[in-house]
Amino acid sequence: MSKGHYHPKAFLLKTKNVKQGLVTRTKIASALDEIPCTAGKIGGKTGVSYSSIIHHLNLMKNEHIVKRNNNKPYIWELTGAGQKRLAEI
Repeated sequence: MSKGHYHPKAFLLKTKNVKQGLVTRTKIASALDEIPCTAGKIGGKTGVSYSSIIHHLNLMKNEHIVKRNNNKPYIWELTGAGQKRLAEI
């Protein structure tokens, strides 16, 4: 996966952006682009482990890229924060 293929919201300011993290966050952000959903459903769509999904969602939440509702099961969704694709500007 080349740099141009990462989802813009996969890049974090407070965390080192290593390749595997960018790939995982790209999968998460792409899944959430389609529809807000639970971490389990994101794992089912992406093939990434639940614990890895939760880890990256929490990193993204700390930078206000994603948010979750306060009712269980937690539904995650993208916010307006973070980088945007050039086509969205």
